[in-house]
Amino acid sequence: MPQDKQLIESELLVVRWKRGDRSAFEGIVKLWERSLFYYLRRLVSSEANAWELLQETWLKVFRSLGTLREPRAFPSFLYRTARNAAIARLRRPEFFELDAEADQLCDERGADTIADLQDAEQVHHALEQLPLLQREALTLFFLQELSLDEMAVLLGVPTGTVKSRLHYAKQAIRKILSQGDSNDQPLKRVS
Repeated sequence: MPQDKQLIESELLVVRWKRGDRSAFEGIVKLWERSLFYYLRRLVSSEANAWELLQETWLKVFRSLGTLREPRAFPSFLYRTARNAAIARLRRPEFFELDAEADQLCDERGADTIADLQDAEQVHHALEQLPLLQREALTLFFLQELSLDEMAVLLGVPTGTVKSRLHYAKQAIRKILSQGDSNDQPLKRVS
């Protein structure tokens, strides 16, 4: 689960937004943009597409934040909006053509700074090899630190389905990582 301080701060910002303080949205973006981008980056194969999805998500959140009944539910609302935007984008056939071009541009510019960290690069490479639903489950659980119940609400599936996706995703990523390295250590939550 995201840090309590972050949850309280986002709840207060949402309340301020709903009361007409339009500057509160900037605070919401600053608070969530980094983790939201990271989540989107795990769903699509290029950094350029993740940036586009991030902008699209913020626009949708800006337009529909007033409909959020419970400010405490903002993280689920945010990630569900991002997930829906990513799924809609992935369903478009022209997305795959643009995705290949964006990957080439990012490679030419050296935009992926995470590649400097060998361990992180191996994990990211392994994540990219997983099916979307498993990759999403691992990202939400280990990197976004959502609980199983929060994930179930966000994904619109039963908690048992979330557990199953996590189980098979952990097995798959361990197998992928062990093929590249003889250390077969269990995954730990990132803090």
